Amino acid sequence: MSIRVLIVDDSATMRGLIAATLRRDAAIQVVGEAADPLQARQAIKDLDPDVVTLDVEMPNMNGLEFLEKIMRLRPTRVIMVSTMTDKGASATIKALEIGAFDCVAKPSPKDPRTFEALPAKIKAVASAPLPRGEPARAQPAAQRATPAFKPDGRLVAIGASTGGVEALLTVLSEFPENCPPTVITQHMPPVFTASFAARLDRMCKPRVTEAVDGAPLRPGHVYVAPGGHTHLTVDKSGGLHCRLTTADAVNGHRPSIDVLFNSVAEAAGKRSLGVILTGMGRDGAEGLLTMRRSGAETIGQDEGTSLVYGMPRAAYEIGSVGKQLPLHRIGAHIVISTNQQG
Repeated sequence: MSIRVLIVDDSATMRGLIAATLRRDAAIQVVGEAADPLQARQAIKDLDPDVVTLDVEMPNMNGLEFLEKIMRLRPTRVIMVSTMTDKGASATIKALEIGAFDCVAKPSPKDPRTFEALPAKIKAVASAPLPRGEPARAQPAAQRATPAFKPDGRLVAIGASTGGVEALLTVLSEFPENCPPTVITQHMPPVFTASFAARLDRMCKPRVTEAVDGAPLRPGHVYVAPGGHTHLTVDKSGGLHCRLTTADAVNGHRPSIDVLFNSVAEAAGKRSLGVILTGMGRDGAEGLLTMRRSGAETIGQDEGTSLVYGMPRAAYEIGSVGKQLPLHRIGAHIVISTNQQG
């Protein structure tokens, strides 16, 4: 049975481009188009699509307002389509927190092929459970108590993809202000990761920034791989620090989780802890196995709490995962595990 998709965008040109991209995949059926949220609301009722692609900025009611309404009244699988601007990226990150499953950037002269990933994203989220009517909200950092914590010197490396915005917020909300140095690769388009890091920084106690080349890895700091053009790796020469490389995509991704995990295994070995979270595909599975073989502790998100149980499943099936945990227990487990005893 075909996956039924509704396209919502105020630009007829953009609707046509999305539709043409999706119609090249026999598993996907474009059942309708809507130019604004008012048309979209009726179309969702009439057509009952499996997945909706939603523009962030539209007339009559912006995409965020519309998303909040449909997630409250009729939870729907939504993929956000956004311009690669600071405003568009910020709105998209908010949409992913509200309940959108994933995002894709609109094509630009610099990156005209951004829609190539859209069919795979749609097929991945079509089989996922419908979102909850009310998304989980992370408690602001100032309202959480900080347990006594002394980092044991280990480096934490986390990989995530589809569903990772909410998952990472859930994990990092458990981290104390002086958390272990933490590096993250989240599959996300260029520009979006800066907004994502800023959002995490506001919501969590540690300092969260987009990684820059040469940045030393320090306790109390979380470093998010920049999206799109480089891989984030860890280099041990002269002390652990971030290194951004311009190598080719790995597993179809740049940044790649495998690249990060492999570098952490080499740089830190048993003095590291690796985590694979929700996401489609298998990026990170082999790298996490390398970390485990180097003596690192490894954790995988379980199927029941994964928005898309793709990457965690691939890692589990090849023996990369030492311990499988539900999302709400992963952050606390990391803190307990990396807390220096005595």
